[in-house]
Amino acid sequence: MSDSQPIFVAVIGVGGVGKAFLGQVDSLRTRLEQQKPPIDLRLILARRSNKQVFAEGWKALEIASLVQTLDNSKQPLLPFNEVIDKLATAPGKVILVDNTSDPTLANSYPAILQKGISIVTPNKKAFSDSYELWSDIFAAAANGTGSSGHGYVFHESSVGAGLPVISTLKELVETGDEVTKIEGVFSGTMSFLFNSFMPVGGGGGKFSAEVTKAKDLGYTEPDPRDDLNGLDVARKLTILARLVGLKVQSPTSFPVESLIPKELESCSSGDEFLQKLPEFDGQMDDLKSSAAKEGKVVRFVGSIDVPSQSVKVGLEKFDASHPIAALKGSDNIISFYTKRYGSNPLIIQGAGAGGEVTAMGVTGDLLKVVRLLQ
Repeated sequence: MSDSQPIFVAVIGVGGVGKAFLGQVDSLRTRLEQQKPPIDLRLILARRSNKQVFAEGWKALEIASLVQTLDNSKQPLLPFNEVIDKLATAPGKVILVDNTSDPTLANSYPAILQKGISIVTPNKKAFSDSYELWSDIFAAAANGTGSSGHGYVFHESSVGAGLPVISTLKELVETGDEVTKIEGVFSGTMSFLFNSFMPVGGGGGKFSAEVTKAKDLGYTEPDPRDDLNGLDVARKLTILARLVGLKVQSPTSFPVESLIPKELESCSSGDEFLQKLPEFDGQMDDLKSSAAKEGKVVRFVGSIDVPSQSVKVGLEKFDASHPIAALKGSDNIISFYTKRYGSNPLIIQGAGAGGEVTAMGVTGDLLKVVRLLQ
């Protein structure tokens, strides 16, 4: 084992992404232990909404059996602020991994960073809620304008899961390129839905049937309205717009087209919504046929026009030859138009959803912090 000071890892949220992350961090820990000089990475806390396991005496928890240990844990669930206070007393640096989408936890990021605890997370709420919270987080972070004793913060997986969207955009901006436009399909759910509703070359089913299929295959949220309202895409655009310097106040401060018919906004459940959705298929059929007449397809996209500071989310028509039209399955595609890249955008494309790829983004961020703490 290493003589160097250990680096402690605390994990909040052990669901789909959290479990995938545990597997990845276990192999990362082994690799770091074998390198020269070795790094002693120790997972010391795992916590979910109703259970927690905190290691005795800052010793490493056994990752392979951690989910079971957590299931059987009889440890009291300490209030979260007490957990953070305890982590701040660790005999070494601490990295908090927040695999939740909890807005309350997101609001406490500035205070956590000020205690010298670093944060890596796919939690979109932290970076897309109020502009004030965004400013407070980076004012507290050591890789923002906070003091060098504060924690670092990384959130690659908050946009595009494991795709290097945020790191690429940051590098473009930090090396002095001028980003003029960002455009793309930012939702795996919406990608899958429109690729099957209106495939290039014609065909595709009724819109309501495709929504039901997407839900049955696990592509949508438990209530599909949470995808169809466009807010998930709006959150991701808010984050990217802020990274290029636009002071976007919130994900509801620019036009976001919802695909939920007005009449169905008040449905009491997702099931009731799906039951009534076929009554509105006509509207989407009209849209499909008008696009087809122009030799185009319809896709659900987000775009940021930097010079005019305009951000928008909604349906747009694309030529069949356009990279956005040619997307397959539930892939994401993000195009960066910049001064350096000229008329051919820099394109990032691939799986934009799923536990393993999202966890990869989180594990990559963890590694960035480990290197900074060396």
